Amino acid sequence: MMGGKDILIGIDAGTSVIKAVAFDLGGTQIAAAAVKNTYASGPGGSATQALDRTWQDCAQALLGLGEKVPDLARRTAALAVTGQGDGTWLVGAHNAPVGDAWIWLDARAAPTVDRLAALPADAARFAATGTGLNTCQQGAQLAHMAAFTPDMLDRAEAALHCKDWLYLNLTGVRATDPSEASFTFGDFRTRAYDDTVIAALGLTAHRHLLPPIVDGTQITHPLTNAAARQIGLLPGTPVSLGYVDMVMTALGAGVYTGDAGVGCSTIGSTGVHMRAVRSEDFVVNDARTGYAILLPVPGMVTQVQTNMAATLNLDWALALAGDLLAEFGTTANHADLVGHVERWLANSTPGALVYHPYISDAGERGPFVNAQARASLIGLSGQHRFADVLRAVVEGLGMATRDCYAAMGDMPQELRLTGGAARSKALRQIISAAVGAPIRVSAREEAGAAGAAMMAAVAIGAYPDMRACIDAWVAPLLGPSEAPDPTQSATYANLYQSYTTARDALPPVWDQMAAHRTGEPS
Repeated sequence: MMGGKDILIGIDAGTSVIKAVAFDLGGTQIAAAAVKNTYASGPGGSATQALDRTWQDCAQALLGLGEKVPDLARRTAALAVTGQGDGTWLVGAHNAPVGDAWIWLDARAAPTVDRLAALPADAARFAATGTGLNTCQQGAQLAHMAAFTPDMLDRAEAALHCKDWLYLNLTGVRATDPSEASFTFGDFRTRAYDDTVIAALGLTAHRHLLPPIVDGTQITHPLTNAAARQIGLLPGTPVSLGYVDMVMTALGAGVYTGDAGVGCSTIGSTGVHMRAVRSEDFVVNDARTGYAILLPVPGMVTQVQTNMAATLNLDWALALAGDLLAEFGTTANHADLVGHVERWLANSTPGALVYHPYISDAGERGPFVNAQARASLIGLSGQHRFADVLRAVVEGLGMATRDCYAAMGDMPQELRLTGGAARSKALRQIISAAVGAPIRVSAREEAGAAGAAMMAAVAIGAYPDMRACIDAWVAPLLGPSEAPDPTQSATYANLYQSYTTARDALPPVWDQMAAHRTGEPS
């Protein structure tokens, strides 16, 4: 122990839940506390979140953790924070919020994305960032604000992300991390801002809003007296700013252990699919999609494709069943319905229908960007029942996973899975067969919080470097390999051809439907 300080706290401020998780220095999870997160959806595709409430919810989660862990304040060696990526969290004078945050689900910047992506300068922006422009990102959102709500930027002093906002409340320091900074405004090779990228976004006049970049494996800031009083920890406790939640979750789940051919997918509300490569080996794709997200390991970057919606599609299908039952006076909560998924899947035929899992109102961002994309179900006949529809939805998640890895090159030789889908054997089998690779699942319960805590562990010297921390925290928790079913793999290889053929044909239909929704001429 480090002077009696034997605990690291990881904070993971996700879209649905804010979690505070305690680990010992060897990586064993001790306890966790969570507070439900909320955001508001509005007209025009808006999705916003109140900054002050987010900080209050974070503080409540930390207080809840203190109730579960004896003497937490005295025992805490450091805490680290990660959170939902992209989005725009503006602060102004005295660090006061400038309105509510535009989170990653906000689709209002879609016309600005179309305008910027069509400019010749976008090629240089993409070459530097390795990241396709989409409505989720702060760069697109700031450019949209500059054009349509310039007063917001006039009142702002800094443009932060969710974790940056929490870090500001914990330490009083305005900062962002290398991962968000480089894939939005910089170059993943230099891990710094790039003026060419900022100019391509039309934001040169607003460059002052971009905060300093802090690497949480090397630099910490002390917990302020005010924050310490609110969260029940000791003033001066070191605080580490984690990287964006996508890569923190992947780090905790095993995206980088030195093994070749590994992919790592998080099948949660969204689908995040990535592989770790050396910066010099990163291949920038011709379609200008995906992300290049740095790892907190020198010279390493993750190549990433992200589905806008993953298990959100399953939530939608289960809500249909719940609504129908409610019409007949039967109440079934979400957990009850989830408990029936395995049985429904067992009573259906693989590959009978094609489902495109674009259920989000924000469209799709991986492996293509189209704000008008919407979900579709193809191949229905009178013999199909709800179980077949549900299987198609789950298979759609597998097809989307394969689609994203195809955009990055070869299929993984091994897929490490985390997120809600990882808990279901049937869902794991479908995703494994869709990708054609064996799956391993980490026993790590809270991978995102663990990834952040690992950064704090390196920052305070509990480990000499991140690789040593990975060897202790990650590798021992990887479960046994689960091989794909060869018959299902062959079925899904054929289904994927139908999936992509239909997907490529649908954009004109999406445009027509979008025009119908807005009342504009097709």
